[in-house]
Amino acid sequence: MLEAIQETADWLRARTSLRPRVAVVLGTGLGRLAREIDVADSFAYADVPHFPVSTVEGHQGRLIFGHLGGRPVMALEGRFHYYEGYSMREVTFPVRVMHALGVDTLFVSNAAGGANPEFRVGDLMLITDHINLLPEHPLRGKNLPVGPRFPDMSEAYDRGLLAQARAIAAERGIRVREGIYLATQGPTYETPAEYRMFRLLGADAVGMSTVPEVIVARHSGMRVLGISVITNCGVAEDAVEVSHAEVQRAADAVQPLMADIFRTLIARLEK
Repeated sequence: MLEAIQETADWLRARTSLRPRVAVVLGTGLGRLAREIDVADSFAYADVPHFPVSTVEGHQGRLIFGHLGGRPVMALEGRFHYYEGYSMREVTFPVRVMHALGVDTLFVSNAAGGANPEFRVGDLMLITDHINLLPEHPLRGKNLPVGPRFPDMSEAYDRGLLAQARAIAAERGIRVREGIYLATQGPTYETPAEYRMFRLLGADAVGMSTVPEVIVARHSGMRVLGISVITNCGVAEDAVEVSHAEVQRAADAVQPLMADIFRTLIARLEK
């Protein structure tokens, strides 16, 4: 595993002069931010050694190096999911490579279903914590010597970054929600009964990604900020039939607001 991580990092270093400390993971329908990056170099996942290949519609499958908010960044335009058949080590491999390249701050985004009855389609939710219901843990197996065997997760989502995101949203007049993201295996969307159960567990939003990336990032000592775009609501009075195309459309409508928060916050990070 370590050898593969290093081989990929070396391959990328040889092909880009940028050395970003910030990385962004763009989820379903959230590729608009990639268009705002002043791209210096980009690589199809299929061309990057040891990288998986995204199979989900709405995930472009590119690794981008460029500038956003005046800062060098790398971005995953599309992520990998457990439901695609990948192991958790494969799902989180790009985060390991980010760390090997010197990234210390990770921004993650996703499309999610709203379990909180106060949420509506198009809301942005700052992720304050998560619940992991995925069947395989990304740190299962021999511990990689980049972090502790038993990493602390009391602050999975950095409080300082959350405070800055709140302040930027207030400045911009962007309404943001806050809440707990719950990760399931997928790929089926949740039933109304499952939404009710997840709400009882304390979840505000439900999705099929993000948590493995965050766990691995924290294991590596990276700070994390996460934003969910609420693309459908699962509470009983709002539950409707959901399609992937509808999720993409809902994400596309609100992603400029998320992009504004990410871009501004990245520009304000300490150099």
